[in-house]
Amino acid sequence: MSMFMVVAVCAAFMGSCSALNNGLGLTPQMGWNSWNHFHCNINEELIKQTADAMVSTGLLQAGYEYLNLDDCWALSRDNKTNVIQPDPKSFPSGFKALADYVHGKGLKFGVYSDAGTKTCAGRPASLGYEEIDAQTYASWGVDYLKYDNCNAGKTKPEVRYPVMRDALNKTGRPIFFSMCEWGVDNPATWAPNVGNSWRTTGDINDSWGSMIGKADANAPLYTYAGPGGWNDPDMLENNGRYQRQLGEHDREGRCQRTLVHIRRTRWLERPGHAGGW
Repeated sequence: MSMFMVVAVCAAFMGSCSALNNGLGLTPQMGWNSWNHFHCNINEELIKQTADAMVSTGLLQAGYEYLNLDDCWALSRDNKTNVIQPDPKSFPSGFKALADYVHGKGLKFGVYSDAGTKTCAGRPASLGYEEIDAQTYASWGVDYLKYDNCNAGKTKPEVRYPVMRDALNKTGRPIFFSMCEWGVDNPATWAPNVGNSWRTTGDINDSWGSMIGKADANAPLYTYAGPGGWNDPDMLENNGRYQRQLGEHDREGRCQRTLVHIRRTRWLERPGHAGGW
């Protein structure tokens, strides 16, 4: 897309274009994330099966292009180089090989880290290691980084998140930067210059009230969203416990998708159930 076209699209949506200039996120991201169903129970075979399912079920063709691992993939850092190490029991082939498999299906590969000393699950995080982690992600072929906000001390996210933005930019590889600081410092007002999306709320849960609450919280923020940067009210909830009990999967799912479009937000799915969709 030419720069003229980018400017024209930005003007049509929001009058000016202030988003992070890495060429990504011209439309809200769509894909799959491992956390809400699998939590820390992730491994290489599950991710490969998910990649296969995203293709065979038509999700990729429909635009769901990102396959994102959440927390618990990292085990340690190399004692000499400080390079982050995936858990070798869960990911014996390593992340370069796993990313290659995902790319071979026509999908994009995403990982998770945290702007603190530990991730939310207590795994190694990226505070103080931003440049080495960004270079490692790029060497693996990572296309997407979800960056959480646990164990960060008193330093404001406005200080910590731009450090990773700059580190990602230095790699020369376009990596979608998904900021997950939970809306604590009203990121819609400052994050368009930092990330491609920014969490505007706390975590969603599998209930109608949570979904509507997230939609209401995002209602006044639509003017901050546009090509290159999007509000993020957390993942879509599909085939969850609440929906199965009430038999309302179809109605509630359609409602949430409608609200996502109205509020100009990202569109990442949680898994439907273990072992498939």
